[in-house]
Amino acid sequence: MLLAGKKGLVLNIMNKNSIGWAIAQAAADHGAQVGVGAQNDRMLEGVQKLIDGDPRYRALVVDFTQDDQLDALAEAVKQTFGTVDFVVHSAAFARKEDLSGRFVDTSREGFAMAMDISAYSLVALCRVLEPVLADDASVMAISYLGSQRAVGNYNVMGVAKAALEASVRYLAQDLGVRGIRVNTLSPGPINTVSARGVRGLSEMIAYVHDRAPLKREFGQAEVAGSAVYLMSDLSKGVSGQIVYIDNGYNIVGM
Repeated sequence: MLLAGKKGLVLNIMNKNSIGWAIAQAAADHGAQVGVGAQNDRMLEGVQKLIDGDPRYRALVVDFTQDDQLDALAEAVKQTFGTVDFVVHSAAFARKEDLSGRFVDTSREGFAMAMDISAYSLVALCRVLEPVLADDASVMAISYLGSQRAVGNYNVMGVAKAALEASVRYLAQDLGVRGIRVNTLSPGPINTVSARGVRGLSEMIAYVHDRAPLKREFGQAEVAGSAVYLMSDLSKGVSGQIVYIDNGYNIVGM
């Protein structure tokens, strides 16, 4: 098993269809102990139902917008795992009204909220967890092609994801001295609770599946497979990169 003896975190998940949950399951199936995060106590109930007493998982709670909760997370990780070998940051949010209409009409408050939760939270997470990251650990964030291209109904989230990807590169530079690598997973559109906030999601999925070089569907399982690779020692020479999981759609022109 690729992750035998490794310990890590997947933060946060919403339900059984979350990309984060697929990653947590794949990591556990490859031999890892996994701390699975929930945003609050209400979401924690759902996480505990998914874990269902499986000893491979531990439930954790953290709201990325609260510094005291980030500090408490670091202490909980230290007490539970000692150190961790991988961290998956799976958090993003923007107001619904800022995901439709014109990007130029984004409010100052909405812009700041999207950037804080979707991008800065990775920086804050790495800072508080740095003391408990093992040497040669792997950190990864989850993005989308809307960071690189103007995608309808994505708007401020595309800007936040661009900031997230830039943050990944700077974090890779900072943490690389200890062999810690930081990368981005960039799936194509997948039907998740978070993605449903983007109007026209079903049409986007059909469009990408029709035009991507690989003529088959992709989803949570494919993203999880790439995550396991980045968690494993097979990816020790990879840092600061964007790994697209979209059947090659990102390479296609007209």
